[in-house]
Formats: sequence, structure tokens, C-alpha cells
Amino acid sequence: MTPLMYVIIGTVGIALIFDIINGFHDSANSIATVVSTRVLSPAAAVLWAAFFNFIAMFIFAPHVADTVAKIVRIDGTDSVYVYVVLCGLIGAIIWDLITWWLAIPTSSSHALIGGVAGAGLAYRGLDVIHWDSIWKTVKFIALAPMLGLIMAFIIMVAVFWIFRRWRPTSVDRFFRKGQLLSAALYSLGHGGNDAQKTMGIIMALLMAGGLMNPDTQLSLTRWNTLWIILSCHLAMAIGTALGGWRIVKTMGMKIAKLRPVGGFCAETSGAATLFFATHLGIPVSTTHTITGAIIGVGATNKLSGIKWGVAGRIVWAWLFTIPASGLISAGGFLLLQYLVLN
Repeated sequence: MTPLMYVIIGTVGIALIFDIINGFHDSANSIATVVSTRVLSPAAAVLWAAFFNFIAMFIFAPHVADTVAKIVRIDGTDSVYVYVVLCGLIGAIIWDLITWWLAIPTSSSHALIGGVAGAGLAYRGLDVIHWDSIWKTVKFIALAPMLGLIMAFIIMVAVFWIFRRWRPTSVDRFFRKGQLLSAALYSLGHGGNDAQKTMGIIMALLMAGGLMNPDTQLSLTRWNTLWIILSCHLAMAIGTALGGWRIVKTMGMKIAKLRPVGGFCAETSGAATLFFATHLGIPVSTTHTITGAIIGVGATNKLSGIKWGVAGRIVWAWLFTIPASGLISAGGFLLLQYLVLN
């Protein structure tokens, strides 16, 4: 094998490691409410979420993967683009690990997009980026939490009215069972959107190495793409099964106190937002979506019940993720170019 092939194989490995990190970093988004309402133990919740992360590959078409694969205009005759993808991944992983350690629920999706875009900019400048793909992703930084918030508020109000004559204990008992469904739906949305981002990166890598035609479509019925889909969903499920208790505490316990009915409404609205975005091929943040949904549920009680200091810290992390991961990746690429590629 050529040295470039070793780099490509190693980068595929790093992409799958990123998927595992994404799983345990973002598993909190899938299970925060179901754990904080004590419907499931953390161990049971992560296994529940991991299963639905995995089977999402049978439900969603790979529109998000196609968007991510085209963040940078890949030239299959220029092997340096392999290193662009590599540095983008490393930058995203570094940012994810920093924010995971600080227990700040940021977006692995935006870290990945910022990382690849930053490395691409460092190599070829502004013209190498598909700005329409970046722009629709950036728009959903605001739209995803707003959709989650509005839908959660509406669903919560509707539930209050429908169950207004029920005793609180009966409502709790009913929605404890309901949360198993809503958590499953949210985990499906998480797996469907997030695993596809790594698929897109692997597709971009193979195109950069001249090993895949740019027109190739991901499909479970094609042997040359089946392994990409299976490995990415399996890595996501493994990462979710490893859990992310630090961020679960921030998401499910520090923003607003939730009961089972609130957890159900937050997860249902979050799942609907993820399904919608995945259908449109937009890589969104599960973190942003569930944060907006939790705030929407909390707002039906009283605004003072929301920990605005925690929510504000999360919003600042959202704003910094794309530029921060981009800077890390750009710096890594320039260093690699100076030490190795020249």
C-alpha cells in the first residue's frame, strides 16, 4: 500500500472514533430528560438510546451525509484534500473533548463542519467552501432551538388542557410510560442526523483519495457504501452506550426541573425537529434542539424556573463552536503543511 492509503485508513479510523465521541458527548441529549425524571436509570437509558441510534439507518435517507460531504469542494486529483479532512476531524475532536470536560453541551455537528471548513480555508481559501451548505447549517443554529422551544411549549400547553381533570399522580404514571416512546423517537432522530455526518466525512475522504466517484450515493443495498453506514451507526451506538453523565446533569437537571410529562413534551418536540431537519438534509445540533425544548417546557410553568445563567453559557458555546473548531483545524493543517507537506 502507498503511504496515502495508510493515511486514508487511519483517517477512517479517526472518523469512527469521532463518531464514538459524538455518541457519548451527545448521548446526554437523548437521555437527559428520561434520566432526570427518573423514568430510567442512566445505565438503562443509554442502552435504550444506543439501540435506537443504531436502527435509525433503516429509517432515514442519507440527505445529511450528502450535505456534509460537500462542505468543501473536493478535488479527487489533489491528495492534499485527504489531509484537509484529517485536520478537520482532529479539530472537531479536540473541541468536543474540551467542551465535554467542561460539561458544556455543545454541538459535535457544528464542530465537525467548522473543523473541515477551517482546514479547507487554510488550504485553498474562500472559494473552496460550499457556502450554501454552511449557511443553511448556521441558520439552524437559531432555528433548531426555536422550533424545539415553540413546539415543546405548544405540546405542554395542550397536554395541560387535555389532562386537566387527571390527578397529578395519574398523569405522572401515564407519562412515565410515554417517555419511553418519546426517548426512543428522540434517539432515532439523534442517530439519523448525527451518524450521517460521519458518513459524509468518510465519503469526502474517499473522494479526496480518488477511491470514490463524487456522484456515488450512500445505500444499504450497495456493498461499497454499506460498510460506511453500518460502521458509523455502530460507532454512534457504542459511544452512546458509554454514556455522558457529566452533560446529562447539565441538560436534564440544571436548566429546568422536569417531571415525566415535561420530559415527554421536550423529547417529542425535539424528535419532531430532528426528523424535519434530517428530511431536509440539514445537519443540526441535537444539543440545541433539546435545550430549546427543555426551556419551552420550563416556560409553561414560570420563566424564573429556568436557569438562565446555565442556558446563557450554553448559547455562548454554540456561537463559538464553528469558529473555534475551525481555528483549531486551520492551525493543525498549517502546521502539518509546514512540517510534512512542503
